[in-house]
Amino acid sequence: MRLMITSMRDEAPFLLEWIAYHRAIGFTDFLVFSNDCADGTDAMLDRLAARGIITHLPNPRQGQKAVQWQALTRARAHPLVQRADWIMVADVDEFLVIHAGAGRLDDLFAAAPQADGFAVPWRMFGSAGRLQFQPGLVIEQFTRCGPEALLWPLRAGQYKSLFRNAPHHARLGVHRPRAQGGSAPHGLWVDGNGQKFRPSSSFILSETDKYGLAQINHYALGSAENFLVKTMRATPNREDESIDLGYWIERNFDAVEDRRILRHLPAVRQQIAAFLSDPELARLHEAGIAWRRARIAEALLDDRRSLLFTRLAQAPSTPVLPMELQRRLFRLRSRAQAALRDRAGQEPDA
Repeated sequence: MRLMITSMRDEAPFLLEWIAYHRAIGFTDFLVFSNDCADGTDAMLDRLAARGIITHLPNPRQGQKAVQWQALTRARAHPLVQRADWIMVADVDEFLVIHAGAGRLDDLFAAAPQADGFAVPWRMFGSAGRLQFQPGLVIEQFTRCGPEALLWPLRAGQYKSLFRNAPHHARLGVHRPRAQGGSAPHGLWVDGNGQKFRPSSSFILSETDKYGLAQINHYALGSAENFLVKTMRATPNREDESIDLGYWIERNFDAVEDRRILRHLPAVRQQIAAFLSDPELARLHEAGIAWRRARIAEALLDDRRSLLFTRLAQAPSTPVLPMELQRRLFRLRSRAQAALRDRAGQEPDA
């Protein structure tokens, strides 16, 4: 069993594409948590679950812990997790893209047969200059991204994990599983180039090309209008992180075009068509799109968010800085974070 675990909130226009794509590359099971949905995402997930396509569990917000971490705590004891051979935790804006062979999980496993885990680095896909929300496929609309080698911004060095299930994984994580005591997972891990890697933190810091074997296409922004909807909520794993112009600037790369994911486009379209042959699922999907359009219209009448939209429209794509400047910014930020930890008496974040 190849299991994908995710949390969703108000993702009705996007969830069918994401599930269709990951089924196409070889995931067999989906454990999906949802919380606080207003656009019918939860009803769509219930419908998919009734058809045996996914497993859906409501994850109502409780206490102060970020909702995604609550979901991962619940997931650890779920029977699907207990039975899974391979596990991945990803968000609906993250697509695993495998460059080996035909681009499926079997090709990835064959390329590194001894691997117990794959630390697959993010590749930031920007807005492609799109201002308006369009309900078409994300993987078709957004094809421009950051370069192969990118040290700064720091977020560009994060990764997601695909790993063999093992008893020593004491808990699941947003970026990597943890062993007992919170230590790094055991076994042989490889990075996006298939090279040995120790997942002692959630970053792969590299000044060289890092996507030779696989990458995560991270569509964190979408169009400017769609981004306005995203600003109306906190990130699911960090309630204190602002989604604002700074968030946009860190991610809006369009330095190069990367269309390699589109080799799976026929399979994705076929699967989505099969999903939408269910009249109820098709109705819920269209209702979710209508809800998003209404939220965008509401945001554009709001003083603060309409001002943000004008700034997004004016803002250029995020430049790729010279590597020497990337190094300087990285060192600057590292010193500032170390000083903050020293003042707080904290250990470095792993």
